[in-house]
Amino acid sequence: MAGWSRCPVACEERDRTTGSSRRLLIDVHVLTRETRSGTISGFVAIALWSTTVALARSTSEQLGPLTAAAAVYSVGGAIALLRLSRSDQRRRGIRQVPFKYLIGCGIPFLSYMIALFLAIGLAMNHQQVLEIGLLNYLWPTLTILLSLIILKRRANLLLIPGTFLALAGIFLVLTQGSHVSWGSILDNISANPASYSLGLFAALSWALYSNLTRRWAGDSAQGMVDLFLPITAIVLIVIALLTERGQAWNLRVLLEVGFLGTVTYIAYWSWETSMRVGNFTLVTAASYLTPFFSTVVASLYLHVAPIANLWIGCGVLILGSLLSWASVVALQDESSKHF
Repeated sequence: MAGWSRCPVACEERDRTTGSSRRLLIDVHVLTRETRSGTISGFVAIALWSTTVALARSTSEQLGPLTAAAAVYSVGGAIALLRLSRSDQRRRGIRQVPFKYLIGCGIPFLSYMIALFLAIGLAMNHQQVLEIGLLNYLWPTLTILLSLIILKRRANLLLIPGTFLALAGIFLVLTQGSHVSWGSILDNISANPASYSLGLFAALSWALYSNLTRRWAGDSAQGMVDLFLPITAIVLIVIALLTERGQAWNLRVLLEVGFLGTVTYIAYWSWETSMRVGNFTLVTAASYLTPFFSTVVASLYLHVAPIANLWIGCGVLILGSLLSWASVVALQDESSKHF
């Protein structure tokens, strides 16, 4: 950007063994560039997730939700292992990742995948699948709220209307033309509490993963998606083999699984990068728009004309996202988070 200079900033680093301290010169331009790159990675993840909904529905209908998930994550896991096998630097990076990051972020990552697909698999009808999707899209809200505790963010009163408008927009976008109401949701929760509990648990797990990744891996040059995805694939394969039968494999579903698996790997890698080094609050607020983009892409792919609620929901979502983004600030500037 014009007018920027490579301005070094002094900071103090304390040696943990000797207790002595030394002065370091930090290149703010480099840190800002890293933050900008990480933020763009978050937008890439949101865009990729938005383009996969229609194909995910197609594979789930043909294979069952758990088998489809196992197949997709197997492709993503295979790509991760291939990249690991070809890069000594990546393997060394994983060995140097803090143990608390490995366990503290690995468990929520795995929990999210298993809980979400089990919730969908246990749904009794399409309406329950839609309502569980609504619960899953609580994760941007929960991510911002948890950041106030885990990352010590501050928030002003704009967070309240921002959160309300974002949730209302998600409801309008995802329920367009469907007979969904708060009463029907409560009735279905009482009829199938396990599925809805898993859906809510999935949203909480992803919000926790995003925050802990920022807190524990912000200084790490290597993320753990290359390890988390293969482990997730193995667990989903076991669950799918135990619970689903009679899958209809064909060339179309193989191509869809291959595409989804590739996109899934890129999206999760991009999201983790964003959570580690990007503008956390901006990307999280932007993630509110995922259901809108998903619905638009699915409508185009499936040749379904969107109704007015989609565009109304879009406007409400954008306003809620902007208010949420404006309401939350870090205790220190994003560009100096490494100090």
